[in-house]
Amino acid sequence: MKKVIALALTAVMTLSLAACGGGAASSAAETAESAAEEVKVEEAAEEPAEETTEEVAEAPAEEPAASDDSKIINIYAWNEEFKGFFEKYYTVPEGYTVNWVITPSDNGAYQQKLDEALLNQESAAAKDKVDMFLAEADYILKYTNSDFTQDVEAMGVTDFSNAYEYTVQAASDANGVVKGVSFQCCPSALIYRRSIAKDVLGTDDPAEVQELLSDWSKFEAVADTAKEKGYYMTASFAETYRVFSNNATSPWVDADGNLQFDPQIEAWIAQTEKFIEKDETLTAGIWDEEKNVQMFADGKTMCFFGPAWYFNFCMGNAQDPEKGCMGDWAICQGPQAHFWGGTWLLAPTGTDNADVVADIMNTFINDEEVCSNLVQNEAQFSNNQAVNAKFAEDPDYGSEFLGGQNDTAVFVELAKNIRFENQTIYDQLLNEGLQSNLQEYFKGNVDKETALNNFYSYVNETYPAIVTP
Repeated sequence: MKKVIALALTAVMTLSLAACGGGAASSAAETAESAAEEVKVEEAAEEPAEETTEEVAEAPAEEPAASDDSKIINIYAWNEEFKGFFEKYYTVPEGYTVNWVITPSDNGAYQQKLDEALLNQESAAAKDKVDMFLAEADYILKYTNSDFTQDVEAMGVTDFSNAYEYTVQAASDANGVVKGVSFQCCPSALIYRRSIAKDVLGTDDPAEVQELLSDWSKFEAVADTAKEKGYYMTASFAETYRVFSNNATSPWVDADGNLQFDPQIEAWIAQTEKFIEKDETLTAGIWDEEKNVQMFADGKTMCFFGPAWYFNFCMGNAQDPEKGCMGDWAICQGPQAHFWGGTWLLAPTGTDNADVVADIMNTFINDEEVCSNLVQNEAQFSNNQAVNAKFAEDPDYGSEFLGGQNDTAVFVELAKNIRFENQTIYDQLLNEGLQSNLQEYFKGNVDKETALNNFYSYVNETYPAIVTP
């Protein structure tokens, strides 16, 4: 069922589409206001949002019930990744209760639920107020450039000396006011099978593999060699999408509200067409099972792309004790430096627990023990440069999954090249919409012109204010 909602959040934005990369603020704001008129979001066919609530401590008889209600900390998220880290490494102050409101992000469902809560924030009862919420890179500007988030420095989060600069930039509004923090840094790498690399390239050494795959011309030439030997270069038509899109030099929507294809997006389409034609990749989606089975030991795919969270949480088949191939992997930068994702903790205006929210944020970027636990116990790449450097320089530290390679050392270098530019409030749904519509073309179900026209129709339906070709 389709549900039409008015996103008043967007209408109040004081947003420049290129707040982190240049652009005309006034035109972008007009586009955002127009886009607020009607946005169609597919209603997720999921169970009601999961809520996990710790037992509330009983208040002294003389205190009114509202006193306890104000100590309920509501945290909105789309999955349980951060919830797990929070429950392991953060000590909730005595007398407080944490309530997790988790809604899957499919078809915009998470943002819809969050938006509705933020719109009701001012009139909400103390026990129902949003105290902290999580956001991803693809849509963080929607929230940071609105009055629904607040200055975390004023709340007491003031030390960003060890945080990676782009994570602070991404959480800041167009005027440089910081609205949140990220607990992780997400440089993305080329993740390759060592055994296949040895067969195709004659080596599995990361430095040598990097040299042989250091640009797209080399990458495509190796794809030809891999195919001759019976391997796929990638297992999804969309595998390299983030590498290209993250290096775009222009935003999805220009200052006049026109949809535009950056040359990097066009280059991705052209490369994918060649890979499909030569049978060097699969037409599977980025999360499809057809792709995931290629991670088993009997898989025939050489390359995947992703940050630390990807191979730690999304390559379970490769880590399967019976059918997997632990240790038969390594990472290097690949053809282009890029990042993928990241989770930011944002502070909504109106929280009645600002002091606790600030403490949570400070803990996950500045507490050395907590950040070290994220690296050592959770295989994360933390948002604390000093902690990461410590592990990068440790000769005894390495990843079992990567055959002992020190992934933190690699990511420390890759993080130096992260750019957070040309982002817009539309990125998540435009990126997903382009890939899903072009997949039908790559599968041979429609021709290219039809696939692109279907994408334009999707854009018109989702963001009526954007002008399409």
